[in-house]
Amino acid sequence: MLLLKNATVRTMGKAGTFEGSVLIKEGKIAEAAPNIELPASADCEVIDLNHNLVMPGLIEAHCHMGITEEKKGQEGDDCNETVHPITPILRSIDAINAMDAAFHDAVKTGITAANIGPGSSNVVGGQFAVVKTGGARRIDDMILKFPSAMKVAFGENPKVNYAGLNTSPVTRMAIAGLLRDELTKARQYLDDYEKNNTEYSLHYEAWRPVFERKIPIKAHVHRVDDIFTAIRIANEFGLKMTLDHCSEGHLIADELAAEGYPAIVGPDFASRNKIEVQNVAFKTAGVLAKAGLTVAVTTDHPVSLIQSLPLCVGMCVKQGLPMEEGYRAMTINAAKICGADDRIGSIEQGKDADLAVYDGNPMEIFTNTLMTIIDGKIVYKNDKAAHTLY
Repeated sequence: MLLLKNATVRTMGKAGTFEGSVLIKEGKIAEAAPNIELPASADCEVIDLNHNLVMPGLIEAHCHMGITEEKKGQEGDDCNETVHPITPILRSIDAINAMDAAFHDAVKTGITAANIGPGSSNVVGGQFAVVKTGGARRIDDMILKFPSAMKVAFGENPKVNYAGLNTSPVTRMAIAGLLRDELTKARQYLDDYEKNNTEYSLHYEAWRPVFERKIPIKAHVHRVDDIFTAIRIANEFGLKMTLDHCSEGHLIADELAAEGYPAIVGPDFASRNKIEVQNVAFKTAGVLAKAGLTVAVTTDHPVSLIQSLPLCVGMCVKQGLPMEEGYRAMTINAAKICGADDRIGSIEQGKDADLAVYDGNPMEIFTNTLMTIIDGKIVYKNDKAAHTLY
C-alpha cells in the first residue's frame, strides 16, 4: 500500500478538492478523504506531500506519440499509410514504440495516459488506442483501451496527399463520398454476417465497435464546412463521434452545442502552416466549453510536444476557458471523450491509481512535477524538488 498524506487533493470527482490523503492499494485508489487512519500493523509506505497538489494523471486525448518518433525521420514515422485512402484494419498498437523519448517526457509532465493513433492523410486511417505512458516497455502491457476510436479525416490532408497520386480523393466531395461508401458497405457486411450470409472480413470487422457505438469515429476536422460534413455523416449513420482539432469551432459554438459531439481542441501552439488552420486560436476551447460542449485539449504530438499539454491548457484558460474546465480538459473530460473514465480521469475508489503531484498549478510554466504514479507505482520523482516531500 501507499499513502499520500497532507496533500491538496483535487479529485476531479464528486468529492471535489480538499486537504487530506489518498490511499493506494494493489494499483487502485482505495480511499481519498480528509482523514485516513491506518491500522498500526498495516504494511504501507507513507509519503507526506507537504500541502502540494495531487490530482489525477493528465490525459492526452489525441496524439501520435511513439508512432511518429522524434528525430528518426522516415524510419521512425509510421503515422500514415499513404497508398490507399481507406485503411480501417490498421491498428495503432502495431506501430507504437514505447521506447520513444516522448513517453519519458510525458511521464515527467504528469501525463499518465494518451490516446494514440494514425494520422490524417487517409479518409479512414485506422484504430486508436488509449495507453499508459509508463510502467512497462511492452505496449501490450500498457494498453488501457483498444480500440478506442476509428480515425477518419476531412479536408486538406487527404486532398493534398492523394492529389499527387492521380487517384481519389482530390476534393472534399470525394472524401465524403468515399467515407459514405465505406460505411454503407461495412453496415451491410455486419448485417449480412449476423445472418450468416457472408464470409468473415477483417476489413469490415474493424467497423463493428463503431456501429455498436462502443467507440466513436475520431474526425480530423479544422474548418467549419468540414466540421458540418463530419456531423452530417455521423448523423446519417447514427455513430458516436469526437471532433478533433475543431479549429473553427468557436465560430459555430451554438450549432455544435445543439449537436452534442465532444471536441478535442488543438494544437494551438503550432504555427498556422496550412490553409485550414488560419483561424486557430486559444480561445476556441473556452468558447466551446461555455456553450456546453465537453472539451479536451490536445498537443497532437509531435505537432506540439507532449510535455506542453498543461501549458496549452493554461493558454486556453488565459483566453477564456474557466480554470476548473482547464483542469477537466486534461483529466476527466479527456477520459470521458476517450471512453476510459471508468478507470482514469478522477481520484475515486476503484479507479486506477494514476496520479500526478505538483508544487503548484500544472498550467503555470514554473510549476514542477514532483512525482508521477501509474498503477500505484512511482514511475517518476523529481530529485531537484524532492526536498519538498518528506
